[in-house]
Amino acid sequence: MTTNGEKLGILVGGGPAPGINSVISSVTIEAINSGFEVVGIIDGFQHLIAGSTEHVQPLSISDVSRIHFQGGSVLRTSRANPTRSEEHLETVGRTLSELGIGRLVTIGGDDTAFGASEVARVSHASLRVVHVPKTIDNDLPLPAGMPTFGFETARQVGTEIVLNMMEDSRTTNRWYMVVVMGRTAGHLALGIGKSAGATTTIIPEEFSTPSLSLDQVCKVMEGAIIKRRAMGQQHGLLVVAEGIGSRLDPEELAQVPGVEVTRDPYGHIRLAEIPLAMILRKALQSRFAERGQTFQLVDSTIGYGLRSASPVPFDIDYTRTLGWGAVRILAEEPREELARGALICIENGDLTALPMHQLRDQETGRTRVRLVDVSSPYYATAREYMIRLERQDLEDAEMLGRLSAAAGMSDEEFLRAYTSVVG
Repeated sequence: MTTNGEKLGILVGGGPAPGINSVISSVTIEAINSGFEVVGIIDGFQHLIAGSTEHVQPLSISDVSRIHFQGGSVLRTSRANPTRSEEHLETVGRTLSELGIGRLVTIGGDDTAFGASEVARVSHASLRVVHVPKTIDNDLPLPAGMPTFGFETARQVGTEIVLNMMEDSRTTNRWYMVVVMGRTAGHLALGIGKSAGATTTIIPEEFSTPSLSLDQVCKVMEGAIIKRRAMGQQHGLLVVAEGIGSRLDPEELAQVPGVEVTRDPYGHIRLAEIPLAMILRKALQSRFAERGQTFQLVDSTIGYGLRSASPVPFDIDYTRTLGWGAVRILAEEPREELARGALICIENGDLTALPMHQLRDQETGRTRVRLVDVSSPYYATAREYMIRLERQDLEDAEMLGRLSAAAGMSDEEFLRAYTSVVG
C-alpha cells in the first residue's frame, strides 16, 4: 500500500508515563521510513477541541532519534476530553481533516483510548486510529497479563523510594505511610509494596463494598500496627493505593476541613486534590490518642515523581516495539473490524491489534478497567508476606491477649473492634 505524502499524527493524552518519548520516536522513524509525513500534535486533544490547527509541529527522524531514553513527553499532554459532546468530537475530526491527517497514533490510558475511538467513529472511516496503551496504573485490559508501558519503570523507581523510607523507619523506630498513585486499581501500590516488602499494602480491590468508610480503612491499618507492636516492633511502613480515596464516601470526605471533592474532564474525582495521606494519618493518630497511646507516623505520597522518570530498559524495548507495530497497522490495507480504532499490544510475543470496541464495558460504554485479581496467586503471595490481622490471630488465645494488651483494650473490646476486618 502506498503512503507517500500521507500525514500521520501523534497525540498524547492523560498523565505522563515513562516511555512516551520512546513511542513518539519509534512511530516517527517507522512512519517516515514507510513514506508518511509525521505531525506531532501538542497538548493532546486540547487545541483540536477548540478547532485550532496551530499547535502542531512536523517531526523528522533527527528530531526524535535520541529521545527514546528521556522521561516526559516532547509533545506534552493534557486531559482534555473530546467526548464531552458530539460537537467536540466533530470539531476534532474536522480539525484533523484540515491538517491533512488521515492516520492518528494516540498514546494514553483508558480515557484517551475511549476518546480516540469516538473520534474515529465520527470521522466515518476518513481517519484511522491506533492507540498505544500507557499508564503507570497498569489498568488497561491487555491480553496475557501484559503490563501497560510505564508501569515497570514506575514500580522500580517507587520501590527504591519505599526501600529508603523503610530503612528510615527502622532507623528512627517509627511508622511511615506511603500513598501510591492509581486512580482505580491497586496494581502499582501492590507492585511496590510487594517488591519492597512493606509491612502491609492496602488496595481498593480487597474491599467487597463499592463504598468505603474511613473507619474500615483505618481498622485494617491499625490491625497491622497493633500486630507489629504485639510482635515487639515499633516501626513499619504502610503502602496505600490512591484509589482508596475514590472509594471513600464523598460526603464523609467533604466533612474533612480543607477538602473539596471535584472532578476532572472525564468525570473522575480529582484524587490529587484529596490529601489522602494527611486524612489517614490524622485519623490514625486520633484513634490511638483516644486509647491514651502515642503514635508517630510520617506520611508521604508518591506518583508525580514517577510519571516522568526516564524509562527502564524494559519500557524502552517494549515501547519501541509498540510504536513500530502501530505504524505497521496504519500502513496496511484498512480492516473493517478496526474501523473504530485499534489498540496495539503484545500477546504471547506477537503484535496484536485489538478492535477498540472490544475493550468497552457493555454497561457503561467506557473502556474497561483491569483491576487486581485478589483471587490470584500473585495477590495471595503478596498477602502472605504482609503483617495483617488474620482470623487465626483472634482464635489463638495467647495471640489475642498480646494483641489486646498492645492496643490497650480488653480481649472482648478488641474482638468487637477488629473481627470485621480479618481475612
